[in-house]
Amino acid sequence: MTTRDDRRDDLPTDPHRVRRPAARGAARGEALDRTADAQIRAGVWPLVTAAEMQALDRETIEARGIPGELLMENAGRALVAPALAARPAGERGRRTIRAFCGAGNNGGDGFVAVRHLRAEGIAAEAILIGDPARLPPDAAAHWRRLVDDPAARDAWRVIAADDDAIDRAALFDETSVALDALFGTGLKRAIEGGLARWILAMNAARTRGLRVVAVDLPSGVSADTGQILGVAIEADRTVTISLPKPGLALEPGRRLAGRIEVARIGIADPDPGRAVRAELWNARAVARGFPARPRDGHKGRFGHVLVAAGSEGKWGAASLASRAALRAGAGLVTLVVPAVVGRRLPELCAEVMTEAAQATASGGFAEAAVKAIVELASARSVLAIGPGLGTDPGTVACVRRVLAEVDVPVVVDADGLNALVGELERVRTRRGPTVLTPHPGEAARLLERDAATLNADRIASARRLAERAGAIVVLKGAGTVVASPQGRALVVPTGGPLLASGGTGDVLTGVVAALLAAGMEPFEAAALGAWWHGAAGDGHALAGIGFGMRAGELADALPGTAQAILAQFGGECGAGESDCAERVADGGEHGAERVAALVHRFPGP
Repeated sequence: MTTRDDRRDDLPTDPHRVRRPAARGAARGEALDRTADAQIRAGVWPLVTAAEMQALDRETIEARGIPGELLMENAGRALVAPALAARPAGERGRRTIRAFCGAGNNGGDGFVAVRHLRAEGIAAEAILIGDPARLPPDAAAHWRRLVDDPAARDAWRVIAADDDAIDRAALFDETSVALDALFGTGLKRAIEGGLARWILAMNAARTRGLRVVAVDLPSGVSADTGQILGVAIEADRTVTISLPKPGLALEPGRRLAGRIEVARIGIADPDPGRAVRAELWNARAVARGFPARPRDGHKGRFGHVLVAAGSEGKWGAASLASRAALRAGAGLVTLVVPAVVGRRLPELCAEVMTEAAQATASGGFAEAAVKAIVELASARSVLAIGPGLGTDPGTVACVRRVLAEVDVPVVVDADGLNALVGELERVRTRRGPTVLTPHPGEAARLLERDAATLNADRIASARRLAERAGAIVVLKGAGTVVASPQGRALVVPTGGPLLASGGTGDVLTGVVAALLAAGMEPFEAAALGAWWHGAAGDGHALAGIGFGMRAGELADALPGTAQAILAQFGGECGAGESDCAERVADGGEHGAERVAALVHRFPGP
């Protein structure tokens, strides 16, 4: 029996646990329901790979007795509303909606969509690019249903993939909306030849006004990695079937997918307790994840962050990490810097307590600074170390010894990571939890591979580094990935090119440290911190700032971004629910643009 994803493929104890504050949902007395559907309603989407999706298809069809033909009917029917919504303004049926279908089950979804569109009186046509004899059984059944309908003789045609006599450009120009039903999750090899030319022609027509709706994912995008397999469709929107795939959350697949909708068609959901999968949080899940801030709280309750950062010429990194920790809600922040740097900080960090430790001649921490840093860290909730430290040999030795001697949770970034190249065992043997926040270059050095290879499969790379280091890893970049040593992974849907400037990584370090100081579990602190950090940048982008945002501005946007998330999805913020909602609605301090930034790519059902 074929499943929906039998596509034509020729073409022990977690050491990272700290005390957890009451979650906002738990504080409201909500029951904990760990079924996949309940988690989706709460804003947590599983990201299923092609193999996992195929297994769920098979379970639905073979174990639960739901026919694949019925699932395909549901999928095709779910494409109708998005296809109609994609029509250009003022389009009144002057042009046809066409489904461009491959000879696999994705094509079958397109056949069904055309049949339903025609039933609603819409001019629609299915174009099968390939051989009908190669269609799998369920798709073949829906093809026959369309072909055998006497009233639908103008509703279909067959074109050979390599038939270059057809004027592809003219065909697309006669099309209002193109349903891309060429390839689905089963694609494993690069698209070449005639099918590649069809994809390039569709992309070219899109620049002339064609609207494209991809079925499941844009043809040519790897379901598992988001990488382009030869060529790929550029879609205006994507209707992904049953559950989102990692390739829709990772670049370049995320960009190529456009607006993403999820069609829940009756396929079995994964058992949340049975396997470790990647996941994605939308804004509703993030709102529930913020640590509660009760009205009778005080600064001691919200944690004390120690930031060990800075060196000669890089004191700004120390300032940014400290500032971000305060902006992210830490009750207290102490900054320890090399003695030579300390003289320059008071006017930059008025709210931050400062300490100085022994410095090298070049202005970094000396190895002799270990004792002072360890004593300071032992009296704080969390240590953030690395921003702007430099790579002086004395500083490298200092970082390694500090990590070995402190027991509190530690966030390691920048030059702190560089000190660990070839020394990951020092992290693995730590007594306290560790969060590493590398960009691809730093992660590549830690894994002793090149950045291009690492970025080709970001989820696998983050998991590999987390397992080797025994730490939570935040692999920054386009499609930030958070991973645990046990294999849990989360892809962050927020953030964009505005974050590609010096200092924004230092801000993330401070945010994650503040959330750890508030008592969050390390994975959740890292994931929420990365999501929040990205959303703050998105808010600036949607406010019309195309480039030039400074890292300090990003840090200052954090409180308003959090208030907007909580006002719209959580109902509880430090200012009080009604006051916070009022200010967001008025576009005041928190800014209406912040709410706009929180449009989540994968809404609940």
